[in-house]
Order: sequence, then C-alpha cells, then structure tokens
Amino acid sequence: MIEIKNLTQQKVRDDLIIKIIEKVLKEEKAGKWDISICLVGCAKIKELNKSFKGKDTPTDVLSFAGLEFKGGEEKIGEIFVCLKEVKNNAKKDNLSFQKALDWAMVHSVLHLLGYTHEKSEKQAKRMRKKEQAYLN
Repeated sequence: MIEIKNLTQQKVRDDLIIKIIEKVLKEEKAGKWDISICLVGCAKIKELNKSFKGKDTPTDVLSFAGLEFKGGEEKIGEIFVCLKEVKNNAKKDNLSFQKALDWAMVHSVLHLLGYTHEKSEKQAKRMRKKEQAYLN
C-alpha cells in the first residue's frame, strides 16, 4: 500500500506518484512494500535533514527504510518530499514540476531499495542509470 499525506497547499496528482512508485517496485522485483509519503514544507524537511543527516539545510527528499516482516517479504518505508525544493529543482533543471517530482519519487524509492550515490562514484553512476531508465 502507498499512502500519501500532503501537508502543503500545493496540489499534486497522487495517482501519478503511486504509478511511478509501483513501476519501480515492480521492475526491481522489490516485493511487498507499505510506503508512506509525506509532502512537507522547507522548515519540516530542514528539521528532518538536520536530525537524521546532520545537515542544516532543506533538501528535496529523505527516504527511510523501516521494519521488515515475514522474513523480509514485507517492508515499510517512509519518504518525505519538500515540494518547494522539487519546484526549485524543476526550475534549475528546466523540467516540468511533474517530471521533477517523478525524479524525486524514483530517487527516493531506489534509496529505500538500498541504492546509494553518496559512498562512491561507481554507486552514483549505477543509481543515475536506474533513475534514467525509469524516467524515460
């Protein structure tokens, strides 16, 4: 199950968010996930980023893989998305807001699945390749 809670005034299409997440989970053969997505403002994402990453700045997305049940067959994940930062990224990268939001969702789910870009350039390239595949 994918649950979306929008704590902002910005309207988004929940159906498109769910569709892209389901696509990644299916293609990655990720099994059953319950994912909670919380759309937040800059202050909240900055607070979370400082608490969990030690970075005192807003960011576009934060992903947290949680508990596993039934021998790892069922998993829980949480994704926090700052829509203002996604909008800033869209403008900077000359993308539509929806394309930038799609990227944020793919990026977040890949993090839940264990992909990373922070430890090595090799891992970053692998993750970028996956992102491009799901967004084209």
